[in-house]
Amino acid sequence: MELAYSLFTTAAEILIVSFTLVAAWAIFYELTYSKIPPGVEQPGKLRILHCLLIISCVLVSGRGLELHFHFDPKLFIKDLQFEDVPVRLYQPRAPSEGLRRGLIYLHGGGWMFGSISKSLKGWDSSEFKTLIQCHWKHLFSDSYDRVCRYIARESESVVVSVGYRLAPEHKYPSQFRDCLTASIHFMKTAEDYGVDSACVIISGDSVGGNLAAAVCQALVSRSNFPKPLAQILIYPGLQAIDFYLPSYQQNCAVPLLYREHVINCCLKYLEKDVSVLENVMEGSHVPLDMKLKYGRWVNPDNIPEEFKIRSYKPHLPTSYSDEVYEVAKPALETTFSPLLAEDSIVSRLPLSYILTCEYDVLRDDGLLYKKRLEDSGVPVTWYHVKDGFHGVISLFDFGILSFRSVSGSLDQRLL
Repeated sequence: MELAYSLFTTAAEILIVSFTLVAAWAIFYELTYSKIPPGVEQPGKLRILHCLLIISCVLVSGRGLELHFHFDPKLFIKDLQFEDVPVRLYQPRAPSEGLRRGLIYLHGGGWMFGSISKSLKGWDSSEFKTLIQCHWKHLFSDSYDRVCRYIARESESVVVSVGYRLAPEHKYPSQFRDCLTASIHFMKTAEDYGVDSACVIISGDSVGGNLAAAVCQALVSRSNFPKPLAQILIYPGLQAIDFYLPSYQQNCAVPLLYREHVINCCLKYLEKDVSVLENVMEGSHVPLDMKLKYGRWVNPDNIPEEFKIRSYKPHLPTSYSDEVYEVAKPALETTFSPLLAEDSIVSRLPLSYILTCEYDVLRDDGLLYKKRLEDSGVPVTWYHVKDGFHGVISLFDFGILSFRSVSGSLDQRLL
């Protein structure tokens, strides 16, 4: 008995010491690397949230967090396969007089994390830094489930959440292809789920917004196929040309997404050597002819002056490197950088809704796409969360860790 007690107390002491060290490291990491501007909503809560992220990354290392969806009195929830692509369907239980609107939701997560049913699966402690860098929000395993439920309930729409394959196990552009395949299947079979095929919306947040934009461009390029009713892009990342846009400079170390983390995710998504991260950040991967061509669209001059007030300095051009270009070349394709699509494609896009957050490195990608769409005659509804940060939608209905700006952006605009 004494031996068992001794072993128990020793194990408890080890756990307490380990947790204390992890918590200390989380606080050190947060205070050392994060720079939170004064205008961010509830900065203290954001710092706590970031610390919890780091602690959780260590404590759940090597274990999968399963999402077990619960019964919803207002929704039928089913896991299905659309052409071998797993999806989760949210269907209102209440009878409808006619066909409903459909919404396809593509989750974020740096192309490498997140799922319709699982959050962390198959990664180990060696991926600790990568997990923090790529995205934090999939630690909250049911965040997208909550968002999809809410949209389905409040808008009385049929929502399809797509479980596309993840990098690096599945190479780019497998993720885009899965999302396109699932979208085409749903639009072809929409009436089987009580949906009008002419009333299907493509949506997503973060890299899900990236995928949604690329899918919409692919769909409008198909002949004899219905055009999506609209696209909803929530703080999307849309280009890999310029990482010195005002928002990348102003918010380079604002949790929960740093500038270097964006580039790290891009390179890992493409299965490329991350040793060129600094070169890509400086723009050494973009040939002069591409800079001239795409400079019409990816240019700080296209961003309203009100977004350049906070510590923005024009970036001096850097020398081009063939070696870096060969590594990062796929990032300049439109399936990776939808902002670079030709005018003939952009002008055919449907009604668009874009949500941006002031304290988000990806803010200006959304602003630049908004201008491109408007210049091409596409109607755009834009909602800017003035005190928001990247990933805030995933904190919807998240108890004491919720932020006011989340419910505002969902309630007032999305539905």
